[in-house]
Amino acid sequence: MRVARIVPEAPAVSSIYFDSTDGTPLPEPRPGQYLSIRLDVGAAGPAVRSYSLSSAPGGSTYRISVKREPHGQVSSYLHTSLHSGDLVEIASPRGTFVLEEGTAPVVLISAGIGATPVLAMLHRLAAAPDPRPVWWIHTAHDRAHHAFADETHSLLAQLPDAHEQIYYTASDEPASHPGESHICQGRPTARSLMAMDIPAAADAYICGPPAFMDDLGGYLRDLGLRPERIHTEQFSALPAINPGVTPAATVRPHQPPGPTGTGPLITFARSGITTPWSPAHASLLDLAEACDVPTRWSCRTGVCHTCITHLVSGGITYTTQPLEPPEPGSILVCRSAPTTEVVLDL
Repeated sequence: MRVARIVPEAPAVSSIYFDSTDGTPLPEPRPGQYLSIRLDVGAAGPAVRSYSLSSAPGGSTYRISVKREPHGQVSSYLHTSLHSGDLVEIASPRGTFVLEEGTAPVVLISAGIGATPVLAMLHRLAAAPDPRPVWWIHTAHDRAHHAFADETHSLLAQLPDAHEQIYYTASDEPASHPGESHICQGRPTARSLMAMDIPAAADAYICGPPAFMDDLGGYLRDLGLRPERIHTEQFSALPAINPGVTPAATVRPHQPPGPTGTGPLITFARSGITTPWSPAHASLLDLAEACDVPTRWSCRTGVCHTCITHLVSGGITYTTQPLEPPEPGSILVCRSAPTTEVVLDL
């Protein structure tokens, strides 16, 4: 896809708009899904990263919004070296953190750049406009670093029953200006959420740092929301599930030890690792473990589906056919070997 334009949103956040190169209609994403992009940033192989779509689903343009991380190779490249007119390889929208249809009230909770997927949900709700009650709860460092503040405020004004609460964590940030009773200093607490009168029948969507999501999810459960109605999105790698393995100090993902493989490139998108395949590894799970990529498994025989992983792109073959195949777009990495270049959501 072609970069249509790049728009600064906050000191470290920019939105990048993409359109198709030939005018063909784009696959319509569900609100909350993400794009995986592949860039040649000068490393040993192309780098793949996933970024949530932050605009309204539909139309002829995709928008992602990227925070520049201090040591982020790809985010730094997007902020400093990408320009309008550049071409970028992009996989179609995917992800299961999506706004569900229904009539239940909706609670959208985010911190920092975690606003992006729930912002896409808010766009969808405002487009109708949706009659469901909507709560927008966002935490930012301060007013200057509050991306999408005007955009979200305008979208909420289009809804018939909207509630907005903004928290600024900086100790020197004024609580609010006149007419901004929805802004306060601090962080959301169990008591402040209780004061919002969020119904126990609401569907909640939370995106932010893991500790933030854990805390807010707990507060919502204490308010009576059932766990299955509290949806979360984690941008980093999922916690490992490795039964029988003694916990050890976390190691940053890295290239595998030993001779460099000569097979197709394997990319672990969440972990930022791209490495050539080597038949010395019994499976893609085996390669991931050699790279200290966080993995999730139990049986390692293709039965339990604990290791099920989204296949962003590429082709695989099973060394042993699984007892039950996973859903389309997913693979069991414990019994998979690549047939082409592969990008995995790990």
